[in-house]
Amino acid sequence: MPFLQNVTAGRGVPAERLERVAEHYYQFGGVSPINQQCRDLIAAIEKDFAARAVALPVYWGNRNWHPHLRETLATMAAAGVGRALAFVTSAYSSYSSCRQYLGDIEAARSHVGTRAPQVDKIRPYFNHPGYVGSFAAAARAAAASLPDDVAEFDLIFTAHSIPDGMAAAAGPAGGAYQAQLAETARLVAMEARFSEPWWLAYSSRSGPPSQAWLEPDVNDLLAERAAAGSRAVVVVPIGFISDHMEVKFDLDIEAAGTARQLGLAYARAATPGTDPMLVSMITDLVAERLDETPPAVLGAMGAWPDPCPVGCCGPGRR
Repeated sequence: MPFLQNVTAGRGVPAERLERVAEHYYQFGGVSPINQQCRDLIAAIEKDFAARAVALPVYWGNRNWHPHLRETLATMAAAGVGRALAFVTSAYSSYSSCRQYLGDIEAARSHVGTRAPQVDKIRPYFNHPGYVGSFAAAARAAAASLPDDVAEFDLIFTAHSIPDGMAAAAGPAGGAYQAQLAETARLVAMEARFSEPWWLAYSSRSGPPSQAWLEPDVNDLLAERAAAGSRAVVVVPIGFISDHMEVKFDLDIEAAGTARQLGLAYARAATPGTDPMLVSMITDLVAERLDETPPAVLGAMGAWPDPCPVGCCGPGRR
């Protein structure tokens, strides 16, 4: 509950709503799985750095729970770190997946004071070959897990929904979130050698009913596909790099339950987690900044500007 209170601070979320969300966590031991996933990822990054002679220490700071980013930057300052690169665990451009992190970094630097290191955020990586490749392999594995009598399936990509106003915020990244997700979906489907059509859906909306968020919700799309005669679905959560609560509850319990009620065979592709392709991608992104290595990208959208343009990823209308 204290974690959820930090996540929703200042948003006026009623206590009874937090209690309902807390029940999701109690089904998985009463703790968010994301911290252990971060520890595992850090260990894998350190191993890959050592193998590729990247002589940088790895630090970890959270937005909403210990180790808080301000505590981490204070530790770095005490160790004499003057400059750092920030890898954030979101591959896309929007306020909550990009600009808010930049604000968090600056707030943490202000908290530490003049000793705080300069921090440069690494670019969005939605079209990096390692990101695409990891999801493509996972999608193929998920499809192979469907029952033997299933000859065809619908391919559904999912991501975290955001408010419509945020998605359409003015500035260089207006509409970028949906465009980047669609590009990742296209690239994953192509690399996995799945034919069209495929669908993009959203999960994990948390705003009031009166506020419009990106749609369709994955549960609604499952009902539509079942009504159209589909017998099976493969769900690929391209919006998430690890199996945290938005995957484990919203997809593995809620969406899987919806599919079961609709008579759909359901397979959910794994998120990258510590997949070597994702870990190697992180080292590649660091090399881009340290050695000016040319950016590795797939598709026609190219590498997103690094650093982000001024005014990028605004919060949009409330």
